Amino acid sequence: MKHILLKSNYNEDSNIVEVGLDEAGRGALAGPVTVAACIMPRGFQHELIKDSKLLNENERAIARQMVLDNAIAYSVQHVDVEFIEEQNILNATLEGMKRCLDEIGYQFDFILVDGDRFHGYNGIPFETVVGGDNKYISIAAASILAKTTRDSLMKQLNVDHPEYGWGSNKGYGSAQHRKAIVEHGATNHHRNSFISHMLTKTESLF
Repeated sequence: MKHILLKSNYNEDSNIVEVGLDEAGRGALAGPVTVAACIMPRGFQHELIKDSKLLNENERAIARQMVLDNAIAYSVQHVDVEFIEEQNILNATLEGMKRCLDEIGYQFDFILVDGDRFHGYNGIPFETVVGGDNKYISIAAASILAKTTRDSLMKQLNVDHPEYGWGSNKGYGSAQHRKAIVEHGATNHHRNSFISHMLTKTESLF
């Protein structure tokens, strides 16, 4: 089986420091959206550093440690449900990106963003890349950090709310999660704007 390695950089100029950005939890019904920024060494490649969704849980744990061991710098930020509800999920994701770039603590010259939405940061050149988490190492590394950090948080939240199954569904809309919302209602970790239609009881007109 041939292993495909992602590109280690976007720019050919070896003096340009690139930071990759990605998020996890954007489509979940509960929990924060989690954003990560990561700067990886130029030329770094490994078969496990790819889109976190293509890895199983054990592989993600190995890949996470590999990123932590090799990253030049990184930042992971949770944007909470309150912000998501007040500002909407896109703005919450963009806020998380800003926080990550504010906190990464290392000078960078270029920003690579997974997806097609980014409003810029301090005038620094950037590129949005649809499917970037399976094209560029820095975005993939950010994807892995965001996913594993958020998954860990959802498992912690599951301890007090086991009926929703967050330990396995991580807040996404699985059948168990949806059924639990209808039966038990929402918690303060749920995004009400995402689930309001599930909480509306249809009254008979007759």
